Amino acid sequence: MNVIATEPFPTAKTKPVRAKVEKPQPEKKTNAPREKLSGKTYEKALLKLQTELCYLQDWVRESGARVVIVLEGRDTAGKGGLIKRMTERVSPRTFRVVALSAPTERDRTKLFLQRYIEHFPAGGEVVIFDRSWYNRAGVERVMGYTKEKDVQRFLENVPKFEQWLVESGIILIKLWLEVGKEEQEQRFRQRIEDPLRQWKLSPMDIKSYSRWHDYSRARDAMFDATSHPFAPWFLLHSDDKKRARLNGIKHILSQIPYEKVKRDKVKLPKRSDKKSYKEKLNLQKVKLVRDAF
Repeated sequence: MNVIATEPFPTAKTKPVRAKVEKPQPEKKTNAPREKLSGKTYEKALLKLQTELCYLQDWVRESGARVVIVLEGRDTAGKGGLIKRMTERVSPRTFRVVALSAPTERDRTKLFLQRYIEHFPAGGEVVIFDRSWYNRAGVERVMGYTKEKDVQRFLENVPKFEQWLVESGIILIKLWLEVGKEEQEQRFRQRIEDPLRQWKLSPMDIKSYSRWHDYSRARDAMFDATSHPFAPWFLLHSDDKKRARLNGIKHILSQIPYEKVKRDKVKLPKRSDKKSYKEKLNLQKVKLVRDAF
């Protein structure tokens, strides 16, 4: 984990439980970089995991389960890429992605958590938060958008809120994507130069870029105050995008007690020839799209 030895933010007075980190098996020390995952190997593993996500979707619909997945991390950590691979093979009616923009004047008059609760799942739904209520402990704190007393109040109370969610039957998964300093800089430069990625770059990203150590302190204070047995933080290293996507999906699947739902075999009925109709388009009424490819 990219932890820099700096003065920590003050933390709320709660019993700390460190974010869970999957411990790798001991390896022989080597200076050689880790072998790059081939496209074929990646696509094969991804397809298998996406199939499991479809099984999960069936189980969620059948059981009426409610799942909330919170994805947090530094800018360019790969949250969007993970979400895209999670949702591209499932129904948007079951898997909903919530990525809220900056609060409006009306939003600011609401209770802080209210604008997030409004998007919580009903039975048979999975909601993925691309950034969440933890903005208060991260960007709002680092950039000075909220008072320190409000941050402390949030850190003290959010564990109670999350415990209530879990006790109410919601499956809550919190995942922090951790990108390294050099890798983040490389990804920022790609966004600046690549027209296909420039839309991802916001003025806020540029302001935040120089605050690496502040974000490190805010992250660690957040972990200390809000990682508890009923709602632990899990940390996913994301310098390697492909591996991070595979590991992230696999981990999320492991946190949900889903089962493969038996489906009745579907048989297409015969088409009836009664009241047959001769199809003939009136090209004076309908315009055709030209074949350009």
